[in-house]
Amino acid sequence: MPHTRREFLKTSSLLAAGTAIQGCVSLASSGDYSQWDATTMGQLVNAGKVSADELLNEALARLARWNPILNAVVMTHEEFARQEIANGVHGPLAGVPFLIKDLNTYLGGTVTTHGSRFFRDAVAERDSYLVERYRQAGLVIFGKTATPEFGKNTVTETLLWGETRNPWNPDYVPGGSSGGSAAAVAAGILPVAHGNDGGGSIRLPASICGLFGLKPSRFRTPLGPANGDGNGMATQHVISRSVRDSALLLDVSRGPEPGGYGAIPAPARSYVDALSRSPGRLRIGLMKTPVIPVPVDSQCTVAVEQAARLCESLGHYVEEVILPVNGMEAYMAAGKLLSLSSNVAIQAREKVLGRKVTPDDIEPINWQRYHQYKHVSGEEVLAARNEQVKVHWQIAEFMRDYDVILSPTLAVMPDKVGAIGPQQPVDVVDQKASMYSLFTLLYNFTGQPAMSVPLHWSPSGLPVGVQFAGRYAEEGLLFQLAAQLEQAAPWWNKTPQFPA
Repeated sequence: MPHTRREFLKTSSLLAAGTAIQGCVSLASSGDYSQWDATTMGQLVNAGKVSADELLNEALARLARWNPILNAVVMTHEEFARQEIANGVHGPLAGVPFLIKDLNTYLGGTVTTHGSRFFRDAVAERDSYLVERYRQAGLVIFGKTATPEFGKNTVTETLLWGETRNPWNPDYVPGGSSGGSAAAVAAGILPVAHGNDGGGSIRLPASICGLFGLKPSRFRTPLGPANGDGNGMATQHVISRSVRDSALLLDVSRGPEPGGYGAIPAPARSYVDALSRSPGRLRIGLMKTPVIPVPVDSQCTVAVEQAARLCESLGHYVEEVILPVNGMEAYMAAGKLLSLSSNVAIQAREKVLGRKVTPDDIEPINWQRYHQYKHVSGEEVLAARNEQVKVHWQIAEFMRDYDVILSPTLAVMPDKVGAIGPQQPVDVVDQKASMYSLFTLLYNFTGQPAMSVPLHWSPSGLPVGVQFAGRYAEEGLLFQLAAQLEQAAPWWNKTPQFPA
């Protein structure tokens, strides 16, 4: 059977050792691969101008070069990918190499660890609905990317897989929880990769790695069948270099799950089509401090102020705003819902293994949270969900006067690797990690779409993204704005260099 536990161990050890992958046909000499986004790759494969095998070979060659430095990809499924190509790939993304995140997203017959030792042997019975749609669009999945345990940290470091690093400067973190995907895309291993986002996990690493990352509205993309909507906060999409790749990937993956569960108003037109349309003169609310007031790093402030001026130069109206939200109450409720979701996963795994979880299975901070939330009552859960609905309405009413809310993506600059990893004291991890998501978590709570756009780099060369949030179900307007920004302040040619 392909991609079994044996193959999983073999390929993971090869990557960790930096073993070169043999037989790769390289496109790097012409520089073409680096200049192609996924949309272009799919067009070239469909036109017969490049083969899916050539693209996969180049992705694997780049992975072999970068991964010993970054530790971005923790499992490879080359045999599966080769078989997909041999069976024939079709669709707008035919033959495009692709990676899925090792968290709550499943490729049948392969291991999904969720970054946890407790799940190191957990083989998925079937594909997630999202993965089914990706494969139908022609994407060739060849591995899985690193994530913190249960996605519960804002840096991508685990006791199971080790530390994932930022290709712009490997001394620094790439963010989390989709840090492996962001690092792989930023390094040029592939142009787009899967991520999911329960508190900022697409937008944070996109910001830190100089990429575009959009979190769709709640229910825009499927979560099932192995996972339901759970805490009502998580959603799935991708991290990409180009805006149009993000739009195309959302076009091929959007829509309700079987039975219509999680229905959301469909867009008036395709997201790719929206890119060619002007957003008009937008009313933009500028939010310079998060709903829990804390000091914001000067580079994050510079980034958002520059973005505001850029928007004004494009004809948009910008004014400072303060959101009408009790941030402490909202974020306490959000934290409770997020922690309960991993508790449910742990308890389900206990039943599969026929034993109780131990401190040797779970990282210290998640062990503490597991017990902290183990006896939360139904009344407390209902109160948290009621708070979630209340805040959703508060922001929806506020945004009758604004099309978009602009803010920093992060309140802080990224830490160095190890500063808030699982070896650090629990209180240090808890306090520092929470600072990363102060701007992003709100829109998971409300279910609104939000995107991080790479418009600034610090004097030391680290990317600093800015966040734009739209009204519920209005991803199309965000894509229109993103396309306008991409043209006005291009970031495509800003890429990290391979370390000497």
